[in-house]
Amino acid sequence: MDENSDCRHTGNSWTRTVSFPRSTGILLHPTSLPGPFGIGDLGSAAYEFADFLASAGQSIWQMLPLGPTGYGDSPYQCFSAFAGNPALISLTALVDDGLLDSRKLDDLPQFSGEQVEYERVNQFKQANLHKAFEEFRRGAPEHRKQEFAQFVEAERDWLADYALFRALKDKFGGVAWSKWDTDLVSRESTALQHARTELALQIAEHEFLQFTFFKQWEALKRYGHQKNIRMMGDLPIYVAHDSADVWAHPEYFHLDHGGNATKIAGVPPDYFSATGQLWGNPIYRWDRMAADGYSWWIKRFRAAFRMFDMLRVDHFRGFEAYWEVPGGEKTAQNGKWMKGPGAELFAVVEAKLGHLPILAENLGVITPAVEAIRERFGFPGMAILQFAFGNDPQGPSFRPHNYPRNIVAYTGTHDNDTVVGWWTSRPGEGSIRSEDDIRKEREFTRAYLGLDDGRSNAGAAEINWVLIRTLMASVADTVVFPLQDVLGAGSRARMNVPGTATGNWRWRFRGERLALDVASRIREMASIYDRLPA
Repeated sequence: MDENSDCRHTGNSWTRTVSFPRSTGILLHPTSLPGPFGIGDLGSAAYEFADFLASAGQSIWQMLPLGPTGYGDSPYQCFSAFAGNPALISLTALVDDGLLDSRKLDDLPQFSGEQVEYERVNQFKQANLHKAFEEFRRGAPEHRKQEFAQFVEAERDWLADYALFRALKDKFGGVAWSKWDTDLVSRESTALQHARTELALQIAEHEFLQFTFFKQWEALKRYGHQKNIRMMGDLPIYVAHDSADVWAHPEYFHLDHGGNATKIAGVPPDYFSATGQLWGNPIYRWDRMAADGYSWWIKRFRAAFRMFDMLRVDHFRGFEAYWEVPGGEKTAQNGKWMKGPGAELFAVVEAKLGHLPILAENLGVITPAVEAIRERFGFPGMAILQFAFGNDPQGPSFRPHNYPRNIVAYTGTHDNDTVVGWWTSRPGEGSIRSEDDIRKEREFTRAYLGLDDGRSNAGAAEINWVLIRTLMASVADTVVFPLQDVLGAGSRARMNVPGTATGNWRWRFRGERLALDVASRIREMASIYDRLPA
């Protein structure tokens, strides 16, 4: 990634600033891509979206975590921090590879084009992926089998445990690993060896799915680079309890002898929630990770930067101090702040990997200590324009006239309503804002953006484009827009409602929505405001 760095002395320490070229990008998770198989994938629609980004003058394709999802289908609760999601594998590409019969895909189930129906989709895709594995095992040419063997060996550090974890999870009907047989929960060597022998074929299938995912991903990433598009990934600070990571490395987490989390993650009560948010992820044993030279984190960041050109690190403030809740609590109220590894972690990782192209998610109640870490390493923070006009405590810093250059500004994120949905919402429609809050927010928004005199709806018909132009014109080095806001979609296109466990991550768009006039309109703005790729 092109960048210029300089160091400035502030008080008793040195602070590095990192400047990236002015650029613009779009946030779209691959599951939202169109296609006939019920879920977006890494096939032709992904390449067409890369073409759209290029024609629209965009430099960045941002997406959510690409790991294999579990309960609730959340990309932030994955079975592995290292693996790819087999649901994103393109079946059409498997036909091209000779691993599926195209005739078997002629009579497809009638999937929704607007929502991912995860249960139906998973059943359909898993059956076809199994067929592809069987065909690979029977008839793949020798050079392909050698590529597969080389992949398995190269990725053994995480893949061996992940594939065994998934094979065991299938054997035990999908229940969490802490409910497996005791000798497998405690990872007794004899039990593990027996399982590897008994489940050898199932393990090989999960290894094949990872081989296929990464083969397709690398091809798409190369295509994006040919179009001058950088891929931005997303790295959650925590991993799911029901994951290969926790099962394989219990020493790094606060667990009891039965594998249950004794300390879990969340955030405390605040303006948005009287009881806080209880995420349920197990808390890291930071002392043990530090004693081990943060080796697990070095491996995690190394794997992430092999996949992506840049990373958004979720809940960045948790590295400085995190909210720790006793296991078994029903809300996050009875927690306490605990010190995290702070700058030491990033210093160790940077010493191993070099400069880290990280975007720090610094939303919420952010302390000077958190900002000091971010500024020391030159990580840009985030600004959400939707939050600039209401009662959010960070509102003033989210107003474009207060931006520094080293920031990534968004109209909204995957956790926000769409711009159109936000602008047209009413009290009680998934909003904590009162009628008076909404009225004041809209009055200030109109005044700030110069929409009109406040007495009519004139100028608000394309509120999404008003906010897009506002960010394009700002001094922020990087601006990113969810595709929903580019398309002017309403609340039905919202990706996630925080605090709800089901019904999220389902939105898909129809390919015809990416009309030429949309691309030309956003490209024109990128040109006017000096954000076109060099």
